[in-house]
Order: sequence, then C-alpha cells, then structure tokens
Amino acid sequence: MRTTLGVVGTVLTWFAGAYVVPAAVALAAGEPPWPFLITGLAVAVTGLALKRLTGKRPPLDVREGFLVVVAVWLVVPAFGALPFVLGNVPQLDHPVDAYFEAMSGFTATGATVLTDVSALGLDMLFWRQLTGWLGGLGIIVLALAVLPRLRIGGRELLRSELQGPIEVESLGATIRGTARRLWKVYLTVTVTGVLVLAGLGWAGLDQRMGLFDAFSYATSAVALGGFAPRADSAQGLAPVTQWVLCGLMALAGVNLLRLYRLAALRHIRAAARDEELRLYLGLLVVGTSVLAAGLLADGTVNGPGGVRHAAFQTVSVMTTTGFATLDWSTWGTRATLTLLALMFIGACAGSASGSIKVIRHLILFRFARRELEQAVHPDAVIPVRVSGRVVDNPALRSALVFVVLYLLAFALGTLGLALDAEASTTGTGAFTALGAAASCLGNIGPAFGQMGPFGSYAPLGDPSKAILTALMFLGRIEIVPLAVLLRRSYWRA
Repeated sequence: MRTTLGVVGTVLTWFAGAYVVPAAVALAAGEPPWPFLITGLAVAVTGLALKRLTGKRPPLDVREGFLVVVAVWLVVPAFGALPFVLGNVPQLDHPVDAYFEAMSGFTATGATVLTDVSALGLDMLFWRQLTGWLGGLGIIVLALAVLPRLRIGGRELLRSELQGPIEVESLGATIRGTARRLWKVYLTVTVTGVLVLAGLGWAGLDQRMGLFDAFSYATSAVALGGFAPRADSAQGLAPVTQWVLCGLMALAGVNLLRLYRLAALRHIRAAARDEELRLYLGLLVVGTSVLAAGLLADGTVNGPGGVRHAAFQTVSVMTTTGFATLDWSTWGTRATLTLLALMFIGACAGSASGSIKVIRHLILFRFARRELEQAVHPDAVIPVRVSGRVVDNPALRSALVFVVLYLLAFALGTLGLALDAEASTTGTGAFTALGAAASCLGNIGPAFGQMGPFGSYAPLGDPSKAILTALMFLGRIEIVPLAVLLRRSYWRA
C-alpha cells in the first residue's frame, strides 16, 4: 500500500502542472484563473504529501500496479471536476454533474450533461477539451514517459494501463522509451490534425474552423474522445472537414506503436501482415457499406452525401469517438442496430479506443474455430495463431475473461439504469437504457433517444449518472484491475 500511495503521489505531483495551461487561457480570455490555480495547488499539495508520507518504498509489483491504475483513474477525474465546481460553471456546479463530465473527459468518452455548450467560457471549454486529450492515451503512460522514478515497476503499470492486450516486452528496450514513443506519435498526429483543420479554415474551405475549433476537434479525434466545442458536434462542418475528421479518427484507431514502426522504422511488411489491422480496416469498410445501405433504403440520406455520413458515423462509433454529422437517434431500426453492434467492436489495441477491441474479437473467433475443429478431431493439436504468432493459453483466457466481465458489466449497468428510470419516471425506455450503458461502458459517449449525439445526459437522475460514471471508469481501466481488487484473496496476500 505504501508503494501505491507513493506512486499515486508522484503522478499527482506531475499532474498539478497541467492546470497552468487553462489558467493562462483564462487570463488571456479575461476570465478568473483562480479555479485552476487553487485546484492545481490542491493537487500538488496532495501529491507531495503522499510522497513524503510514504518515503522510501519497495518496487512496484503486479498486484500494486492494479491498485495504482484504479486509484489514479478515480482521483484524477475528481480533481478534474474541481474547476467546474469552484468556478460555479453553469450546468456543472453540481458535484455529480461535474464528476460525470470530468470522468467522461479523462476516459475519452465524450458523454455530456451539458445542454448548452456555448454557455461555457473559453477557459472551461479549453479545460474540458484538455481532459479528453490527456486521458486519451493515459495519464499514467504520460507519467511513465516523463518521470524517471516511475520506471521502477513501470512494466506492470504500462501493461495495466494500455488499452487492449499488448505484448509490452516487444515494444522497446525500456518502458520509459516505449511510453515516450507512444506519446511522440500521439502528439505528432494531434499537431498534424490541428494544422490541417486550421488550414481548411484559413483557406476558406470551412468558415467555422477557427484555431480553437481546430484544436478542439483535432484533440478529440486523436484521443477518440468526442467532446466538441459546439452543440451540433460535427454536423455543421464542411464536407471536406468531415472527411478529414473521419480519416483522423480512423488513423487514431490504429495501434500507436504500429504507427511508430510504420512511420519511423518503415516496417511496411509487418503492417501488411498485421491481421488485427487488416480486420480493423475491413470492418470499417463493411460497417460503412451496411450503414449506407440502411440509410439509403430508409430515405434518411440521398446521393453521395449518404456515403460520407455512413463512413463518418461508422468510423466515429467503431473507434469509440462519438462525433456525429447526423442525429442517429432518429434513424430506422436497421441503421440503429448497426450502430449498436459497432459499439461492441472498438478499434485496435494500443490505441486510445474503448470497447472490446478488434484483437479480442479475432482471438476469440480463432479460439472458437479451434474448439469446433477439436470437437471433431479430439486428438488434434491446433494452436491459435494471430499474425503468424501462437497465442498462448493465458492470453486466450485473458481475452475470454475480459469479454465475459464486459458483458456482465453491460448487463448490470443496463438493469440499474432501467430500474432507476422506473423509480424516477424519467421516461428512459429499455432500449435507451441499453444504448446508454453500451455507449458509456465502451467510452463512446452519445447513445440514443434523449442521450443521442445532439442530446444530453442532463435529464437523468443522480443514481443513473453515477451508474454511467462507473461504467465509463470500468471501460477505461478495462474492468480487470477493479475485478482483481474486489477479490478477497487480493487483500489477504
């Protein structure tokens, strides 16, 4: 426990510096900076106190790595919500709403309780966008990249923090080097996205795309978060901007280490042999085709614009970003069910995406195929292979356990939302509750009905918001760390 508190304190001490940037934005915008300064000071004092109380500590092991991940992803959003509360921000001055919004940001979910985004000042809008970008790849991964002391036990932290099953040993010579490569790719793609989007505005191709809008949309797209500076998400953007965002989201859904090897090391053949990448791109094409056919058949869209809208919504939902160019809550049954299915796929492991991830679907499909073949040929030895490599039994069990826990959390979340809706008479139907649970657990954001892409989670009661906040948290840490902590044997050891 002492090691855990010390590592959390180290992360918080570094995280305190993040409040300097929104404080500077507040000063430039003529807004009071004290909500950010006070919060930053509180974070720094808490972090330093934890470090001083723990003193010299033993190295971090696997068990405490799980506890660090859970603690950081509970504490950081709490401190992230403080500026909203201290600044008496309209619609976010209630602690439950503020924590919901902060958790949504840091988990790169994009769900919101705001009903009027334009009512926020520039400083709070900036902080809201920054939470999503910082949380996209992960506070802990960034801390591993910049804090030398976290190299002790860093492999356990990185393994627990990265989204999806990743072979940590193959990523680089050192954990710090791996984390730096991840953030180097993340930052490069973000800056490129900001410049391209801003260039569209400067060239007159999209009159709405100013520098702040370019920053907001690019950071959300790369973090696969979905927070937008406008209430209509990406609907009012020019078609060329929507295509750029679509490409940016699809790129951000690729394993960031794969992008690094492809761009810096020119590992083109390895990328071509990557079965996860090929399946990811194939599912995007199939999803777009199915959704376009449904939208055209229902008469929701017409002409070439239908393909653009279908591609945008497919990429946005499957990568768990949550941007929208159309209000999908009004679509027909076929298109709606297609989006719901996409919510359970996710993008590649090693990206900022939520949900189950393509690699787990691939592993479980190969596993199921092997079991069927062995049912006919019991004595056959048939290894499960992905991209030419044998998947060992622990990895198979890990994928299976995760999917079971994911579906269990989804079912319990849906049931909790339905029961609260029945008790509070909020008018939330069964399908709406199901969509909200799937969206928040998958870190997608918008759902259906009143919680659609142009709606808000504001009408829900506090119990439902608490359930959805918990689902966002579980989706971000990928459930297993908390499940491990809930076992009695963990605390006995």
